[in-house]
Amino acid sequence: MTLFDAVFLSYDEPMANSLHSRLQRTLGGTVKRLHGVHGMRRAYRLCAEVVDREQFFLADGDFAIDNGFDASGVEPLAEGVSMRVWQAVNPVNGLSYGYGGLKLIRRSALREMGEAVDVLAALPGRIEFAPQRAGITRFNQSPFHAWKAGFRECAMLARGSEYGMADDDARQRLQAWTASREGEFAAYAAAGAREGVAFTREAVRDVKQFDQLNDPVWLRERFTAAHGDQAVSG
Repeated sequence: MTLFDAVFLSYDEPMANSLHSRLQRTLGGTVKRLHGVHGMRRAYRLCAEVVDREQFFLADGDFAIDNGFDASGVEPLAEGVSMRVWQAVNPVNGLSYGYGGLKLIRRSALREMGEAVDVLAALPGRIEFAPQRAGITRFNQSPFHAWKAGFRECAMLARGSEYGMADDDARQRLQAWTASREGEFAAYAAAGAREGVAFTREAVRDVKQFDQLNDPVWLRERFTAAHGDQAVSG
């Protein structure tokens, strides 16, 4: 049993139901579910309104928590810290970092969130990155979902990390994403990564285009234009 509330935020991920159940079993309590909210910034802000406690776990709809994760041993966030992020294993390239990882976050920070392309980078206060792995980010559930993950992450890495990531780290992660070849639909993740970098080169002349990275309809249309109408379920 954990001292924190928990929210599972899903949109259209094929495995969302089973991953939500897995999160509940591992955390040992009820995990609230927010599903299908259009607009990433709006969805994250709504998470603050469904919890009863100031600090709560937040998991994306493609996060598969490690069954051995010990939530009872998690320390609350210190004063001035708005979020802690645990690492997640990337199933197509073997990277482990905060992308897709489990979060412990403040409700008040979400309510005061500013504007950023990588939405949670606009939280007030400091962000902690835990060195431990908490699970796997199972974004490769269909051709589209794998492509979208590569496209969005690499567009933001190529633009410049809003979390203050060192340039060398960003370059290494870009190289790993574009060379993805492990697991299901890895080729789509690699294609999305390359296309995300190309998108950033185009969008640098019109920064408002970066807002499209958080628009699921635009992302689906871009994928379909480049790769055909692949089934979302894979």
